[in-house]
Parts: sequence; structure tokens; C-alpha cells
Amino acid sequence: MLLQDLLNATVLGSIYLLFSMGMALTWGTIGILNFAHGAVFMFSAFVAHLMLKLLPLPGAVLIGLAAVTGALLSVLIQKLVFAPISKRAKNHRAAEIQILIGGIGVAAILVSTVEIATRNSAFSFGEAASLGPGTVEVAGLRIGSTVATVLALALILGAGLIWWMKKSRRGLALRAIGVNPETASLMGVNQSRLAVGTMAVGGALAGLAGAMLTLHLVALSPQSGDGFLIKAFAIIVLGGLGSMTGVVLGSFVLAFSETFVILYGSGSWASAVSFGLIFLFLLVRPQGILGKLEVRRT
Repeated sequence: MLLQDLLNATVLGSIYLLFSMGMALTWGTIGILNFAHGAVFMFSAFVAHLMLKLLPLPGAVLIGLAAVTGALLSVLIQKLVFAPISKRAKNHRAAEIQILIGGIGVAAILVSTVEIATRNSAFSFGEAASLGPGTVEVAGLRIGSTVATVLALALILGAGLIWWMKKSRRGLALRAIGVNPETASLMGVNQSRLAVGTMAVGGALAGLAGAMLTLHLVALSPQSGDGFLIKAFAIIVLGGLGSMTGVVLGSFVLAFSETFVILYGSGSWASAVSFGLIFLFLLVRPQGILGKLEVRRT
């Protein structure tokens, strides 16, 4: 059914959005390309999975627990890995490369930990975790409580983050750092404090996405974050680095493109869509859908 397929694509795009917003926020503002974002996404859901074995927690609590875990984990990564690297690096470009490598190392540790704990098998929340009543049918569409929650979270958090970035004082300060960190520092912006807060928000969004995907797909594997990391790159390039509205558009463009390929082509080509869209936009519009060309004067 076409409408059901469109709904499924919208749910997929919503999960992409929750995941990609956190990565786009840190990359487009404080300049941290966090390669550990996908591992935080997976590890946060795994912590919720472990807690469910100890206590009979409802689905809403598991989502909150995963979000808190993601926030705390990202703050630790910032404090123990990224901040020390930034202080000791010779220059900004060297810091970017070293942070990228550091993120890969952190991700490898988190993924390996879960692989050992699960013997490299998938984990889930089980049937005990529920967000409410089962599936209901509305105008011929089957809508479950998890689907409704994903859509609501994507709408609220997506719109809220866009508004916060454009209207709030801290959001404007973050945008100033993204444009010119030196000038922002001279204007009194506390970059280290904002970096910690930004990493916390990005990690919380990753944990939230991990929990929602686990509830939606029933299970995650230790390597699930790797594929999402690649898709987040595609989404940010599509939307335009620094544009949260572009991330929203990019998330749904990618989700609908993949769904179309799966329905009318071969499912094995779905992942290739991510790279294909990246190549296309790098050639035709390298700044993305809503991104702006950077002008450098010397």
C-alpha cells in the first residue's frame, strides 16, 4: 500500500533526523566531527537493554535512560578526549584530524565492549518494553505507539532545535562560534562551556535515536551505529553544513530515496543511495540544499 510505504519512509526519516541532528550540531557549531557518535547511539541503547534485565522498566523510561546515557557519555568523551586534544594540538587543522582519529578510537572501544558482552549478536528490549497500546488503524494506515512516538519526537525536537538555534542567546552564541570562533571569544562567548553543553545535547539525541530504533526494529547489533554514521554524513552534506533546517530536509530526502529504491529496485542498492547523493551534491551543489558558499578573502 502506497500510503503505508510513505508512512514507513517518514518514520525512517524521523529516526535519521534524531540521529543526524546531534552530529550536525557539534560539527556545524563547535567544529567537532564526532566519529564516536554512531557508537554512542548504539551503546546508549545497550545500557538501556542491560537495565531492563535488572528492572522491569517501561519503554518511556528506557528512552529517557538511553538519552541520559548518551549525554553523559558524550560529555566524558569531550572532557577526556576531545578537549585535551584541542589544547595540545599545534593548530586548528591538526586538532580536527586528531579529534577525528580520537573519535574513531573511542568508537572502537565502545563497539568492542558490546561485541564481547553480547558475543557479537543483536540485543533488544524484548516484549516487556512498550510505549502504549498496540497498533491502531487510521484511514487504512497501521500506526503503532512506537511509530507515533518517533514522529512526535522528530517534529518537536526538530522544530525546537531550529528555533533554539535561531532565537535563543546560547543558540546564537553557538552559531557565532561556527562562523568565527575568534570573534565569538572576543565577544565573551565561553567556548569550552558551550562545547560541553553541545556535546551533551548531541549525545542525548544519539541515545534517543538508538532507543527508538531498537523499539521500532526490535533489535540492534553492535555495528548498527556504523551504517547510521555514513547516512548522517550524507544527510548533512545534502542539507548543508550549519543548517539545521537542511538536516531536516536531508533526512527525509535520504529516507524516501532509500524506500523508493527498496520498493521499486533492489534492496542491496539502498546503502549506495547515501554515497550517490553525496557525490551528486558535491558535484552540482557542494554547499547542500540550504547551505551557503563560504567566501574567503585574502
